[in-house]
Amino acid sequence: MGDAIADVLNWLESRSDIQSLRAAVCDLNGIMRGKRIPVEQARKALEGKLRMPYSAIGLDIWGEDIEGNAQVFSTGDADGLCQWTGRGILPVDWTAHPTALLPLWLADDGGAPYLGDPRRALARILDRYAALGLTPVTATELEFYLVDPTSHRPVGPVSPITGRRLDSDAALSIDEIDDFEAFIHDVYEACRMQGIPVDTAIAENGVGQFEINLNHVPDALRAADDAVLFKRTVKGIARKHGFAACFMAKPYGERAGNGFHVHFSVLDKEGRNIFDDGSDQGSDTMRHAVGGLLAAMAESTLVFAPHFNSYRRLRPRSYAPTAVAWGYENRMVAIRIPGGPAAARRIEHRVSGADANPYLVLAAILGAALMGIERQLSPGEPTGGEGQGLTLAKLPPDWASAIAAFETGKRVAEIFPAVLRDAFIACKRQELNTFALNVSDFEIETYLESV
Repeated sequence: MGDAIADVLNWLESRSDIQSLRAAVCDLNGIMRGKRIPVEQARKALEGKLRMPYSAIGLDIWGEDIEGNAQVFSTGDADGLCQWTGRGILPVDWTAHPTALLPLWLADDGGAPYLGDPRRALARILDRYAALGLTPVTATELEFYLVDPTSHRPVGPVSPITGRRLDSDAALSIDEIDDFEAFIHDVYEACRMQGIPVDTAIAENGVGQFEINLNHVPDALRAADDAVLFKRTVKGIARKHGFAACFMAKPYGERAGNGFHVHFSVLDKEGRNIFDDGSDQGSDTMRHAVGGLLAAMAESTLVFAPHFNSYRRLRPRSYAPTAVAWGYENRMVAIRIPGGPAAARRIEHRVSGADANPYLVLAAILGAALMGIERQLSPGEPTGGEGQGLTLAKLPPDWASAIAAFETGKRVAEIFPAVLRDAFIACKRQELNTFALNVSDFEIETYLESV
């Protein structure tokens, strides 16, 4: 990695306008946490000499320590080593002064990976693929809303062109794309500077909702990096243009939610797609992968829907799945097999919301698919439409049920290390308890004098 470090240092030397850096790890909620460091400390960070508490990975959504977290109270809140992930320097120009991000992941004092780090969890799954001579090829689709940052509740943004507030859906509207071209252009330019492979952008079903796709890459760890960095970039560029970008699963109760759809295929050592057998149906191996995805889906739902708000998205007739089902060219089910050329045969996983942690999502998906391939699990018959009249297993209907399913799940126990599972469960239980203590205005208005 010596040459890569030298390249970063040379780049920084050419950018005299950058005086500070952001050195950060990604926590269980997908939030970057770390330090602002002087640019003179770049070498220290790149060589893995920065330290950060292990507990930084496991904070709750409000940045609070998890009560009873062993990484805090039994170790004296010990530090781990922050190792550079190897991703090149990531310029940031939407802050008050230009800076750059150095992405890190945690290790112990001996340099061994800290398995509570969500990026490490995905790397561990990819090592299992590599041992079999297999390489997942992964692409993601992320939906988000632009909203007015001055409003307490989300409302549509004001069009920079017409001066009117958006108040209606505009699916696939070219006019809406054109109205927000300055924002979208800056997002694409920032992504280009960071090596994020952005592809198509569309206006989606909601007011001020957009979807931007990231291209397939033969490195799922990089694909997850790209998704994390993309969300951060969109939020930063939105603020620069006077908007706020919202990746909540369901910011509007009556409008479309924000999804995080994952497409993937798997290549063998010769670069052949093992999901392709020349037919429209795909190979037996592809169906075994689907079988693994279905088998682990209910107990993995907490990964795909990790927050209180996530379960507002998973509702019938919402283009978000509620049943454990699969189908060909069917956007109503959890697992879709898209059409197209046989050589491009792939699986689309449609459960996750845009609020989820990309590292955990890809680890859950690829881990379950590998389980299905190794055990030759059958997915059963494909489903048409929403599967009316069929008896289908359901996803957990609420946050508490999903936490319980993850905690007792035997398949997720094979996918995720124990230290990460324990921290994730403790984090989600603390967040659930905090929500239980907060009574909404709607509850007060409904019940105050009526019961």
